[in-house]
Amino acid sequence: MRANLRTYGQLARAGFHRQSTYRLALLAGLVTNIVFGFIRAAILFAAVESAGGTLAGYTSDTISAYVWLSQGLLGAVNILGGASELSERIRNGDVAVDFTRPVDVQASYLATDLGRAAFTILPRGLPSVLVGALTVGLALPAQIWPYLLGLVSITLAVSISFLCGYAVNILGFWLVETRGVRSLYAVTSSFLGGLFVPVGLFPDWLSTLAHATPFPSIVQVPIDIISGHVIGVEAIKAVAMQCFWAALTCLVGRSLTRAGRHKLEVQGG
Repeated sequence: MRANLRTYGQLARAGFHRQSTYRLALLAGLVTNIVFGFIRAAILFAAVESAGGTLAGYTSDTISAYVWLSQGLLGAVNILGGASELSERIRNGDVAVDFTRPVDVQASYLATDLGRAAFTILPRGLPSVLVGALTVGLALPAQIWPYLLGLVSITLAVSISFLCGYAVNILGFWLVETRGVRSLYAVTSSFLGGLFVPVGLFPDWLSTLAHATPFPSIVQVPIDIISGHVIGVEAIKAVAMQCFWAALTCLVGRSLTRAGRHKLEVQGG
């Protein structure tokens, strides 16, 4: 077990270092985050103002925190779908090599993605939040506990996002071409996850539908915890729900992997 943990730690480190090589891409991502952050902030500020200064419990300062924290997390959680490399390896048959390695396929890709996310937070996530704080301002807790619990929540959010994307990409064993499914997943997950507007602003029926999916646990929950929008027992319940979705999506991915492995047939030299 110690050897396995060391191996996955090395894979996480490799994901961290690989992400650090794409410096221009990270700079472009940061600029995009900031530009769209200002656009989203302007739209939601107008919505709050038109509602009389408070909208579903959000004020201008708290809605600003929602906007800039979501922009800061966007690169790390990769809610638009990850593991596309796996989809290509399934399509061309290279996944057979993955199955021969002495590590679990799902766990190895997850470890690498956690390393990627850890680096993305530093040059892309934190500066985005800092820009928002220095320009339009945002309300954040003064206590340390929301940030400590927020780190746990972000780790779970990254894991759930990866595991959902993994399950979508593993469908390549049956669909061969998964671009259409991945596009549908990207639109659905980002909307129901609360990336565009907080889930609290949804109509009751849509909010119920969103919470029946793992997507709010990817974006909305870590933002609510770090911003102090949910505190105490409610914050613990939110993290517990993230743990549930992480376990469920992991089991779904493992079941699909097992079924796909039995279906895999590679021909040629």
